[in-house]
Amino acid sequence: MPDEPLAATEARRAMVVVAHPDDAEFLCAGTVAKLCAEGWEVVYVLATSGDKGTRDPDMTRPRLAAVREAEQLAAAKVLGVNECVFLRHPDGYVETDTELRGEIVHLLRVYRPDLVITWDAYRRGFNHRDHRAVGIATYDAVFPAARDRLYYAHDEMAGLEPQRVPELLLAGSEAPDYFVDISDYLETKLEAVYCHTSQIQPLPKAEFIQQRRQQALDTGRQTGTPLSEAFRRIALRV
Repeated sequence: MPDEPLAATEARRAMVVVAHPDDAEFLCAGTVAKLCAEGWEVVYVLATSGDKGTRDPDMTRPRLAAVREAEQLAAAKVLGVNECVFLRHPDGYVETDTELRGEIVHLLRVYRPDLVITWDAYRRGFNHRDHRAVGIATYDAVFPAARDRLYYAHDEMAGLEPQRVPELLLAGSEAPDYFVDISDYLETKLEAVYCHTSQIQPLPKAEFIQQRRQQALDTGRQTGTPLSEAFRRIALRV
């Protein structure tokens, strides 16, 4: 399916729920930059602060988490994201449980997004367990938990209304059916990716951007979707 308008509402709010700092940048930063440029309010929710992803023998988990949160905030600023919410679950130990689902339900009811972007948890082959857990928990939070008031009823007691999310975009899918043209936002995406310097090869920025742009062009020629980000799109009845 070609690039089409996303959820058409006056509020136009989006929430991106991922496992680690840099997940969103690699997966959907072009789409996020496009949404922000079109006036959407975008919030990031990160289940972990990526406190395991290092080969530095002298690095500690608290220091690494602080570094990666700072990198994520810098990347979000490049894209125009309004806010980053860090849930600070241990990296590599995210569980698809009622606690995580409840945290996401609460945030859905607070921020009231019209669109949610998260991992496709059901692809075959290699898939980080945190990605699977976040994708499943988010899917289950969107439907039916956030929309039905008796799930996590303490939210209602605190004055929060149920939230019905019209659209879900699943990133990293093996069977994408929705492609967002990011031709005008690729450089912005790569600027955001480059903010995650603890996780990428330390090339000079210009060389890094040129290399990644060429990779994107090569991939687009192979798939027939040049300079696009791919998702599985789910429209939910509200």
